[in-house]
Amino acid sequence: MARIAGVDIPNDKQLVYSLRYIYGIGLTRAKKICEDAKVDGTKRVKDCSEEELTAVRNQVSKYVVEGDLRRQVALDIKRLEEIGTYRGQRHKKNLPCRGQRDKTNARTCKGPRKTVANHKKATM
Repeated sequence: MARIAGVDIPNDKQLVYSLRYIYGIGLTRAKKICEDAKVDGTKRVKDCSEEELTAVRNQVSKYVVEGDLRRQVALDIKRLEEIGTYRGQRHKKNLPCRGQRDKTNARTCKGPRKTVANHKKATM
């Protein structure tokens, strides 16, 4: 397995899809990295030479990825919570903060459903 930005990327996949295993790199950025490194993105990782992988590593190092990006996102959320913005309050309560409805959906955000004691449905 090739190691780029501290992540083992799969050998059997094409380079553009293997780069997506790195946090902060999507398909568009992976294609841009391959283009800038002058490497064929459709080539399998196991077929890439060491020079090609070095070129890709140099291009990836230009972006904020993995641990630095995770830390930056966490600090941004913490800042929102500290200054008391609406988004920060939603993050604190573990609710959706981008305008989604939460009356019927957002089950994964709210956690497991809780049953209410002594509450039966009315039968007619």
